Amino acid sequence: MLVTVLYAVMLIGAIWVAIANLPAGLEAWMPLPYMIALIPFLWVPLGAAALVAAVAHEWGVMCMLIAVALASTTRRSEYWSKSLNPRGGKGGSTAAGTSRETTRETPRETSCETRPSRLNLMTLNCRYGRADAERIVAEVRDRYIDVLALQEVNDDLVARLETAGIQSLLPYRQSGEPKESSDNGGYNMLFSALEPAAAVANVVAIPAADVPAITLRLAGDRTATIASAHPKSPMRGCHDWSAGIRGLGALAEAKHIGDHNIAVVMGDLNSSTDHPSFRALLGGRGRTGGRFRDASLMQGTGPCLTFPSWLPWPRIELDHILATPGVTFSNVAPVHVRNTDHLALTGTITLA
Repeated sequence: MLVTVLYAVMLIGAIWVAIANLPAGLEAWMPLPYMIALIPFLWVPLGAAALVAAVAHEWGVMCMLIAVALASTTRRSEYWSKSLNPRGGKGGSTAAGTSRETTRETPRETSCETRPSRLNLMTLNCRYGRADAERIVAEVRDRYIDVLALQEVNDDLVARLETAGIQSLLPYRQSGEPKESSDNGGYNMLFSALEPAAAVANVVAIPAADVPAITLRLAGDRTATIASAHPKSPMRGCHDWSAGIRGLGALAEAKHIGDHNIAVVMGDLNSSTDHPSFRALLGGRGRTGGRFRDASLMQGTGPCLTFPSWLPWPRIELDHILATPGVTFSNVAPVHVRNTDHLALTGTITLA
């Protein structure tokens, strides 16, 4: 009887891990997105079952349980090794160290001679506009943030940010158009220390809140088009969830990006590398030979777990900083901000 139960646990675990290998979009059926999000934690029951098998001297099923447990935890490292650009050079995107930058490379007003080659970034889901505005502004100040991406914003939060002094640090802004029918928790917004060369309220159409974007001039006559995005959660519609994640790939394939300019997406993407739809966003092949790279993935120091903020464990990785090939990542780390269920995520991109 015990052996039968252990084999059943092993089989259920193997099938559970295997659903993460479905083609992108086919996992868009409840409850598969949530099951996939929990795969990194399956090692706990599988490991416990393996221990029981060892005590019972059932070595065969113990080995199989251990194998499935390992498979549940290795997708991130496996994908990291496959996503490295073997050609290196300008198209690659790898870690660039982890020391915290303490100075801003350029002044906010930039000429052709002083355009930045590095940007400090931060993103945060503000939980229906409830996030602590003073803490957000303090983090922006202390971390010398150049571009701040916010999701689930409302007018009250914007007013509180203004009272806290956001304007003196990040004077330029672009928001998506508030739309009650499609906004999932509020609208998205960007704040910038650098004057944008262009800005739009919705750079790519996905079935969720508008995706505002700004374009900044960088060193070497290059540009970075930076967007704040928040695809719907699966509970708001599985098919819209998957379509929203995959739809962000259109920005990486835009004509103005090419092989010279950079596209960046920041936000609560409601997905991780275990989700096929998210891997499609990272791993697709377009005209430029690649799509987005994930900052914490490419930094190579482990996942930046951001949800839920009130639990040290278990947390999952929902918030991301993505960029197309041509930059390196550093200083990628989660940051606590009061009154929201997500941790903020900060990171630095540097032109390669």
